[in-house]
Amino acid sequence: MQQHKKLGIAVALLPLYFIIKYLGQYPEFIETYYSNGLYPILSYCFRFSFGWLPFSFGDVFYTLSIIYLTRWFFLNFKRIYKDTKNWIIDVFAVTTIIYFTFHLFWAMNYYRKPLHENLNLKADYSTEELIETTKILIEKSNFYHLQLAPNDTSMVLFKLTKADVMSKTPTGYKVLEKTHPHLKYTPTSLKKSLLSYPLTLMGFSGYLNPLTNEAQVNACIPVYKFPTTCAHEIAHQLGYAAENEANFIGFLASVNNPDPYFKYSGYTFALRHCLGELYRRDPSLYENVSTKINPGIYKNYQEVSNFWASHKNITEPLFRETYNSYLKANNQEKGMDSYSYVVALYVNYFISKK
Repeated sequence: MQQHKKLGIAVALLPLYFIIKYLGQYPEFIETYYSNGLYPILSYCFRFSFGWLPFSFGDVFYTLSIIYLTRWFFLNFKRIYKDTKNWIIDVFAVTTIIYFTFHLFWAMNYYRKPLHENLNLKADYSTEELIETTKILIEKSNFYHLQLAPNDTSMVLFKLTKADVMSKTPTGYKVLEKTHPHLKYTPTSLKKSLLSYPLTLMGFSGYLNPLTNEAQVNACIPVYKFPTTCAHEIAHQLGYAAENEANFIGFLASVNNPDPYFKYSGYTFALRHCLGELYRRDPSLYENVSTKINPGIYKNYQEVSNFWASHKNITEPLFRETYNSYLKANNQEKGMDSYSYVVALYVNYFISKK
């Protein structure tokens, strides 16, 4: 009887896949009944259940799961040849449960309406609009840089600890909540990942655990990157699965935070995206505009680049390509390149404020 149940669960994987893809064709339905219906309830319950823990329950769960699965494959290796049918059923049954749970708890958010539609923003922009936005971001970045650094050639040295940043991050969301009620963030569940060093080797600043809804931040990254990374992972928690959208919301939460270190981190974060897009469109325009940036800002950028360069290893490209494939399989056709599309949100956001 138990094996019949396993077979039923295993066989359900294929129809489950097609059901999810079918529902994914109706973003209005997902937006209404999942992203703004079921998901906020699930997210609240998970954050209430695990947010109070001083450590990442999800990291512990992942570690124990990897150990268990490794042990299971080792103990059941001979079954591949001796009991092939039941071995395959066991594997597919577990895969079905994980696939169903993953989409139920979080991943259906990949199929929701694009953020620019909810914010009534355009999805495209001209080079002239990009230049205008980049100049605004340069002005803002230079202003906060000079508030925090002794001169325009010095990098900003954060006086906040990483723990300070994590405790202050929800404040930006409290400000946003006044104009965007759907960004209400309570209770909190923001943790330093216990797996921070492995995340560093894989090239990731953080991640959201979809099974416990804990926002995980890589504790190894420079503190300068902490405000936007924490805010980015919270955006994922609130149901914004697309990386470009989480980047934009992370930017908004950072620049709306009253702390100047957050504002500096947020504006320079957006500025770097816009500079990259401007260079891609017209290197000569990039050279002209970028000369207006305080040299000290480039030193903060270099700090981050040096950090990642110092941890470069042969496995990083493999993990990044795996994640790239994961994004493409979850309704992000551009994969990791979709990060650049956040520029459209920045540009049209600033245009709308004129």
